Amino acid sequence: MKKLWPWLRLVLALGILVALGVRLGTGAFLDGLRAIDAFSVAAALVIGLVTTVLSAGRWVLVARRLGLPLTLRTAVSDYYRAQLVNAVLPAGVLGDVHRAVNHGRESGDVGRGVRAVFFERFAGQIVLIGIGLAVLLTHPAPGLDLAPDGTTVALVLAGLAVLVAVGWNIRPVRKALVNTLADGIRLLSLRTWPAVIGLSAATVAGYVALFLVAARAAGSDATVAQLAPVVVLALLIMAIPVNIGGFGPREAFLAVAFGAAGLGAAQGFTTGIVYGVLALIAALPGAVVLFLSRRKTEQVEVVAEGLGQPREQELALAR
Repeated sequence: MKKLWPWLRLVLALGILVALGVRLGTGAFLDGLRAIDAFSVAAALVIGLVTTVLSAGRWVLVARRLGLPLTLRTAVSDYYRAQLVNAVLPAGVLGDVHRAVNHGRESGDVGRGVRAVFFERFAGQIVLIGIGLAVLLTHPAPGLDLAPDGTTVALVLAGLAVLVAVGWNIRPVRKALVNTLADGIRLLSLRTWPAVIGLSAATVAGYVALFLVAARAAGSDATVAQLAPVVVLALLIMAIPVNIGGFGPREAFLAVAFGAAGLGAAQGFTTGIVYGVLALIAALPGAVVLFLSRRKTEQVEVVAEGLGQPREQELALAR
């Protein structure tokens, strides 16, 4: 089942897109592609640069607090590369896995490198959830009652408690939990978490801005107040690991949400398509990072061959 799950996720995502295409017609998809103009492309690149620098800064703060060396320049470069890999490969997290392991190896502590990326991304999701709840409480999404009741929250917490209890009896898992808890406590510092929260909030604002650009490019004339609750929910939906380059559940949700708000299901689907393309465009600088990294590695290999150095030393030089 473990080997089949990646393929199953792709099939589910493809099924969602096909169902939407059959229901709404291919015109909504083509409209999304045609709606992308020079302004929206430029806006995506600028917003992508800002959100990437903010996210990379958050990673730097977390990594340094955990005792790992990381410069902002390296973090921005690795973050761009990770975003591009996340966008073009299945699962949507392989880029983050690569930067976590790579940074851990360079720092001499793979476990802590992985935990640094975990906490950095976790902080972003917690802030997103907090902002989402605040927006939904003040501006409920029309026609959508997605607020969890007490029973749902209790069941989720109980499930998490069971997972922790089961994992505690497995020695490797227990060790990982202890190390994660210890590093989490280290991050509870007034020199760290306020800045992390601030950077995360600013990053969410950038994502919302890109969604608004996508909605306008798709032809939506809805107000920011109408779009805000739908956008924050869409950002949360995107965390579901069933997609093809980010496409899938997001478009399904936007079609339902726009339809429920009286904005038109096809308009929501088109907005999702535009956002997905713009998000990919925003991550394209990662291709430059990949190219330069590959070129640097090839140059180091040539030098290493001339000096007669073994493969391990070549990789060390490349890093």
